[in-house]
Amino acid sequence: MKQSLNNIRPLFVSLSVLLFLSLTGCWSTREIEEQSLSIGLAFDKGKKSFIEKELNEKKEGYYSKKDLITSTYQFITPEVASSITKKAGPQQKSYINVSETGDSVHQMIRELSLKIENPIISNHMKVIVISEDLAKSYNLGQLLDQVLRDNEIRPSCLVLISKGRASKTLETKTAGEIPAFRLVGIVENAYRTARILPTISQIKVESKIHSGSSFLLQKVLSVNGQVKFSGAAVINGKTHKMTGFLNEEELEGVTWITGKGKGGVVKSYDKETGQQIVYEIVSMKSRIKPRVKGNNLSFDVNIESEGRLSETWVVPGDPFKNEFLKKAEKSSEKEVKRLVKNVVEKMQKEYQVDVAGFGNQLRIENPKVWKKVKKDWDQTFSETPVNYNVKLTIENYGTSGSTKK
Repeated sequence: MKQSLNNIRPLFVSLSVLLFLSLTGCWSTREIEEQSLSIGLAFDKGKKSFIEKELNEKKEGYYSKKDLITSTYQFITPEVASSITKKAGPQQKSYINVSETGDSVHQMIRELSLKIENPIISNHMKVIVISEDLAKSYNLGQLLDQVLRDNEIRPSCLVLISKGRASKTLETKTAGEIPAFRLVGIVENAYRTARILPTISQIKVESKIHSGSSFLLQKVLSVNGQVKFSGAAVINGKTHKMTGFLNEEELEGVTWITGKGKGGVVKSYDKETGQQIVYEIVSMKSRIKPRVKGNNLSFDVNIESEGRLSETWVVPGDPFKNEFLKKAEKSSEKEVKRLVKNVVEKMQKEYQVDVAGFGNQLRIENPKVWKKVKKDWDQTFSETPVNYNVKLTIENYGTSGSTKK
């Protein structure tokens, strides 16, 4: 037995050596600070850079193209990349933006190799911003075709529409701040407001495009290096182009219809005094119920929410009394109903698109009817009656109030 073990031992040693050789790591990789780490991308209508104008005037070193689109890539600086942090020091430039103009997204990114020293990698791309001018002019499926095919860019990459030039959203005047990360960070505030759409990634955009459904993309406004999420762009399911927009209040109405809000407030006014009452959303749920009677179709939107009375300017007003709480609930319900009715009217009358999921609910609950109407669903929806039922319940009103009976 001992002799047998002695014979096996050299075999184990040989196997161990072979295993160690297979664990030598990625010998063909390059250090992260030797890469151009792309984290943001903006698409605008074509605008030549100073270098391109200079080359064009001298007619040298220029490649054949049409100046249709300007792509702006945001890269983390090598110092930030090597530290693997989201913010650099106060005196340190955290990012660089490089632009190229052309008519092929892939060709433009290859042209960037003539401007920057390190190879470009896009595995950590966080956000793609498209200007509204471009979104109105081009089919999003064509515009995003290259990034959807690129196996380097993750399908979870966020897609936004900008008011004005998209490249401006990738700029900031705050030292150490990285604009692409800032945009992604704002999305995380959805639990604080009903005016931020659930994350729309590029894979979701691709799915909507293939399904032929109309949908919304979050809109972002940039002024002097500061940004704000402001409403949503309406993307038509047939043309795949931006056909209009919803303002912040209208987007809030869509959130109530879908029931996908995680937080926010409803500001209403007391009927008797005209003073403010503020209801804070703790939870919300909504159900869109299709009603089919013969050839007639309608929808019921049933909305329920629990929340708290977070602020009241009503004098006199006693939150400790059920009578006052019921009045506050009715006032808030009236405001939610107004938000919902207004946005449905805009969808049906002005844009004639369904971007709130009415058609999807019909498909789920009555597939036979859906099969008949899906081809021209947006038009059918624009002529379909919608009824609303809103129930808000104040579960908490804090400790401020009168204790007098």
